Amino acid sequence: MKLWPVAGILVVQVSLSLAHWFIYDTLIFFGGNLSPATVLALRVALTLLAFSFMVGALLSFKFSNLLVELIYKVAAVWLGFLNFFFVAACLSWLAWYALLATELGANPPAARHFIGVGFFALALLAGIYGLLNARWIRVRRIPVILPGLPESWRGRSGVLLSDLHLGHVNGQQFTRRIVDLAASLNPDIVFIPGDLFDGSKVDPNYLAAPFTDLTPPLGIFFATGNHDEFGGMRLYAEAMKGAGIRVLTNERVTVDGLHIVGVTFANSTDPISLRASLEGLRPDSGEASILLNHMPSRLPIVEQAGVSLQLSGHTHGGQMFPFNWMTRRVFGRFTYGLQQFGALQVYTSSGAGTWGPPMRVGTHPEIVLLEFE
Repeated sequence: MKLWPVAGILVVQVSLSLAHWFIYDTLIFFGGNLSPATVLALRVALTLLAFSFMVGALLSFKFSNLLVELIYKVAAVWLGFLNFFFVAACLSWLAWYALLATELGANPPAARHFIGVGFFALALLAGIYGLLNARWIRVRRIPVILPGLPESWRGRSGVLLSDLHLGHVNGQQFTRRIVDLAASLNPDIVFIPGDLFDGSKVDPNYLAAPFTDLTPPLGIFFATGNHDEFGGMRLYAEAMKGAGIRVLTNERVTVDGLHIVGVTFANSTDPISLRASLEGLRPDSGEASILLNHMPSRLPIVEQAGVSLQLSGHTHGGQMFPFNWMTRRVFGRFTYGLQQFGALQVYTSSGAGTWGPPMRVGTHPEIVLLEFE
């Protein structure tokens, strides 16, 4: 194994271990008079949980069986609760020191216990809400006006499916739900701008099989995301081909006069490669085009290439608090929704699936119906 993946794994594991230690220390301080048996059980449980996600993630890249799937699911759910418990721990200490500073607490030990129970109860509720919210997939309808759009496209519709993350959490049943929901909208075409798969070791033919029942008259088009490229993209591509999905690998197709371009995630992250790819695929001036580009970045290059509309995902809208604040810092207004960048329109979807914790708080999963006008 190369040095940088090992270093990355160590950094993540140390961070997770410190977060668990902080939560343990907070629970002991705010928990009141816990019995020695309770303290021991808490210490053992949090120690095991501190390593659960990294172990589950590493196993998921190498093995595909029911045990690995169970370990990964438990670890992923716990990672979500860990996030909210960590926030609860931070707020508990802030509230405690604020209480001491203002001398409002007549009975500090009782107030301490009340603070801890209150914030951790809210964290538990946030996690439960996040689990339920992540499975409630919304349909968003977006009117699209493209200069140079062929008359034959006016009144047509396309479904945008992003970031399904098919793998150990989102299995074939999830694919079936998405396909049934998309089919109910009767789209003329379907766009998938990356992260159809999670990158873990799975049977991609099995997971993609429901797509054979999604048969829009103008086809289904896909361009890779970062997670697709983590895994065996060759196997993923074969599975998608078998399911009737056209993989666009730095290429352009013309569908009834509308140009559809797809670039790989690897190409899209390098300005020189992206510019070269788009220059070679540039449509004639004034003709409408749609670019499948997983990440909403390098927009000046895309606009200069004459693209009319870029369809992206990747951000998940931040997926859950407080990461939605972080993605806004990175991608700004292009984190989510339909935005304008000069002559270029960009729609970034929050995606239908999740990565890591199967939770959403502050965002929602979606599929998008693009209505061409």
